[in-house]
Amino acid sequence: MSAPVPAAAPAPAPTVGGGPVTKLAYLGPEGSFTHQAATGWSSAETTLVPLRTVPEVFAAVASGEASHGVVAIESSVEGYVVPSLDAIVSAPEVVAVDEAFVSITFDAFVLPGSDAPPQQATAHPHGLAQCQGFVDSHGLLPVPASSNAAACRDIQPGQVALGPPLCGELYGLTTWEQGVEDFAGARTRFLLLTRRDALSPCQDEVAATWRSMLAVTPHLTGPGVLARITAAFGARGVNLSSLITRPVKALEGRYVFILTVDAAPWSGDLHEVLRGLLDAGDSVKTLGVFPSRGELDRTVDIDRVPAGSVRSGSTAAELDRGLLWGDEGREADRAGEPRAGASRGAELRGDEAVRETRGGEADAS
Repeated sequence: MSAPVPAAAPAPAPTVGGGPVTKLAYLGPEGSFTHQAATGWSSAETTLVPLRTVPEVFAAVASGEASHGVVAIESSVEGYVVPSLDAIVSAPEVVAVDEAFVSITFDAFVLPGSDAPPQQATAHPHGLAQCQGFVDSHGLLPVPASSNAAACRDIQPGQVALGPPLCGELYGLTTWEQGVEDFAGARTRFLLLTRRDALSPCQDEVAATWRSMLAVTPHLTGPGVLARITAAFGARGVNLSSLITRPVKALEGRYVFILTVDAAPWSGDLHEVLRGLLDAGDSVKTLGVFPSRGELDRTVDIDRVPAGSVRSGSTAAELDRGLLWGDEGREADRAGEPRAGASRGAELRGDEAVRETRGGEADAS
């Protein structure tokens, strides 16, 4: 089993309130990557409860049937896990209190005695995406499953199941190929959930630094809205390490901004930012708060940036191709002057806000 890189030492209680982890729900079945993450938060007194879907995990925590839950929230290859993200945004009773990372590697399994080449590949949608090269090279038809372990448990003749290496022994399968993921060294981040009213955050906790997930929904949209929100964090010196959007359901051009910041909501600076957003008429919700240990605070190697990106020092031809500047942009660049209208645009964006949001995706509308 690939051991998780724990966000906290395995113990019967999460780092930030929530009480002892007595009954821990997770996306099953046994052997899933989420199961591996759950073991890092369990003890001999913890009952692990595998469930079929992410909504079932949230429902078990919200109802009190489980004291805690575990869900995958972000893959270092495929990005945020949308069902988990939407669930925590919409759940009024559930909050995240810790995070952990699990190293991800996939093996390909077939049923024992299978002689004919498989025609289908089955795994969780994120698993299929992370093994796309393998699937394509063998001409396999992708068949989504509720989890990678469920794909291994429920494998059918003519299928190859993609899942954690331990699933081969666990479900009596034959390993067809090992290490079939597209990117070696991938990790997935998991959240530990509990009921919101069970959380008792305080400034006296042992962690030196904190990371918070926030949902900010502006009620009035238009030019400069996103700049106003991000600039509020920069003005108070609160580092904004991630920014993505989710749509306000069925409302075109309206978004919930999901922000990850390096501070606790009760800290003075972030408290003032949140108060300012409320005063500006935004709806705000803390989705989670947990100790920060610097797992994501690393530089990006040049060979990892999107192909075709340009940097300072790129040739004129590279800049033109990468930025689609055209004649006007090239002339302005040679003159060292901003394009017409750019000064006002920079004023709306706020240079500090742009720097703070370098790690995420967003829409200003």
